[in-house]
Amino acid sequence: MSEARVERRLAAILAADVAGYSRLMGADEEGTLARLKAHRRELFDPKIAEHRGRIVKTTGDGLLAEFASVVDAVRCAAEVQRGMLDRERNLPEERCIRFRIGVNLGDIIVDGGDIFGDGVNIAARLEALAEPGGICVSRVVQDEVRDKLPYVFNDLGEQRVKNIARALQVYALRPQLLADLPLPSEPRTAPMSQPASAPRLSIVVLPFANLSSDPEQQYFADGITEDLTTDLSRIPDMLVISRNTAFTYRNKPVDTKQIGRELGVRYVLEGSVRRSGNHVRVNAQLIDAETNAHLWADRFDREVGDLLALQDEVTRRLAVELNVELIAAEAARATDNPDALDYLLRGRAASAKPKTRANHAEAIALFEHALALDPQSMQVRSWLASELAGRVLNQMTDTIVTDLTRADELAEHILSVAPRSWLAHFAKAQVLRAQGRFEEAIPEYETVIELNRNAAYAFSTLGQCKLFAGSLEEAIPLQMQFIRLSPRDPLIGMAYFRIGATHLLQSRTKEAIVWLERSRNALPESPNFRALLASAYALEGARGAATAGLAVARKLYRDGRLESIARVKAAGFHAVPGYFGVPKVRALFETTYFEGLRKAGIPEE
Repeated sequence: MSEARVERRLAAILAADVAGYSRLMGADEEGTLARLKAHRRELFDPKIAEHRGRIVKTTGDGLLAEFASVVDAVRCAAEVQRGMLDRERNLPEERCIRFRIGVNLGDIIVDGGDIFGDGVNIAARLEALAEPGGICVSRVVQDEVRDKLPYVFNDLGEQRVKNIARALQVYALRPQLLADLPLPSEPRTAPMSQPASAPRLSIVVLPFANLSSDPEQQYFADGITEDLTTDLSRIPDMLVISRNTAFTYRNKPVDTKQIGRELGVRYVLEGSVRRSGNHVRVNAQLIDAETNAHLWADRFDREVGDLLALQDEVTRRLAVELNVELIAAEAARATDNPDALDYLLRGRAASAKPKTRANHAEAIALFEHALALDPQSMQVRSWLASELAGRVLNQMTDTIVTDLTRADELAEHILSVAPRSWLAHFAKAQVLRAQGRFEEAIPEYETVIELNRNAAYAFSTLGQCKLFAGSLEEAIPLQMQFIRLSPRDPLIGMAYFRIGATHLLQSRTKEAIVWLERSRNALPESPNFRALLASAYALEGARGAATAGLAVARKLYRDGRLESIARVKAAGFHAVPGYFGVPKVRALFETTYFEGLRKAGIPEE
């Protein structure tokens, strides 16, 4: 895959402007501008944040925003328009500020913090068709929200618009119908005179400082800032302040609490780049904008080779580590009234813990809570499907058929409505791997990596599929890619284990022991790791270490499988058809893993 490939994603796009803006400015320039800023500050911007949107850019009288959920985008538009009716009720109609809003769902091209493409252009054309105070949406938006929101849209038929080749089927939510809606709740982000409540998973990446003696190296620091802003925007539910806004803080004293209040974000990332000769050092630190507490810091020391490749490596490492840290930080925040996103974040944090029966059960329970509160959430469905398949793969469930059936149904539904979702493809890949369909899972994992280059764990699971499909030479490089991208990952023990297994299957027993010991130390509760390590010890003649390892593994398995070779094989195939891979790989298991168990004293029957 080429790293130069254009980044695309599916998004709901909201375009808005002020009807009759020039006339209003001509009649009362200062008053109109002041009221417009107040509406933006106190209603429009907070509503976008409340509904997990991201402001892409603003113009004098309008703005462009994107949402991961089309339901959130339409609900936001309706609540803004309903709120505006009361905010201007005491003014003559000719002086009232009225927004026109268009909402579309489509494929967009992402370039830095900006977005482009037909999906964006159609949203702008829909906005131009809307009445002052009204909303126009495309047919795909109407189809998506029809049974999920209590809004009645009028069918305006097909409309021809500028620079769009095909006619658009347009639906309108008229101002008269909006007036009958209940007044929306106050935005979660309060007016600027009050302490602002920033959206969860909201961050600004401040311009990285160039500490080199050469001012021309500023472009390298700026490149890291811009690429990191883009990569963080890929994280589901993440609100990232655009690079244009972030760069206004360049060379200014950093007061993280003030920046958090001004931009309405919970987290601030700052960093620096220092180059000396052929050596580059990049420092980064994550700060809680509410408390000014330093949550995480890391340093990258590299020799300069290909500068663009170096920039790419540092950016990806930062994005992957920040994803883990931000999810953990948000999951740790206490709340008296958790909503679907709270449960989702807690579930993701539980999913990142070492794989045990209890941790799997905790994550699944939290995802089920989230789904009960938000039954239409594609993201919750994806995480739940992945976790259900995951505990089958890790042989930590007594309901294998039920778990896999539900996971497969969830994954298929998600892909049918969100075919470009990397999370959906990851869920499907997990299900296929749990079904022992390793060759079919490979293209799904490859699609995940294509859609989200920072989906680090997908490299590891892809490597395991390559191993069990018989492509042993490809397995270890993929595990090393995962380790390089996420060296502090909570699941890094899985990569160590898979590297050790690959070495063992190729009779490189000493190398296998080194990696399997690392995996045991990283994830000591995994019986699989200990059983494979015991086999490697036995093959090397360390019978005492093998016996001790098997004793612990027996207690962790709880099902008596280590009583005989036949029971080990039966337990594996019961959990996952083809558990030990294609015939070529099964033959290697026979001459290595099972032979080691025999030498450790486990009988055949």
